[in-house]
Amino acid sequence: MDIVIIGWVWLGVIIGAIVGFVLCSLMSQSKISELEAEITHHMFVRDSLKEEIFKLDNQAKPQPRKRRNIKVNKIKVGD
Repeated sequence: MDIVIIGWVWLGVIIGAIVGFVLCSLMSQSKISELEAEITHHMFVRDSLKEEIFKLDNQAKPQPRKRRNIKVNKIKVGD
């Protein structure tokens, strides 16, 4: 009689562990898919910013302006 009770307890523990594992995996599946979507979005943003940086680095430098010989007259204040 004692062996039968111990057997039912162990059977209950095993079935409870299996059902608990299945329920946890089902409940966490939505969170996992949400995090994977966020990772995909961040990878897209990273690649877009990387392309923008490469565009800015590969721009040709503007031609330097010629020096201007402009003379400015001094203005005296108070005269």
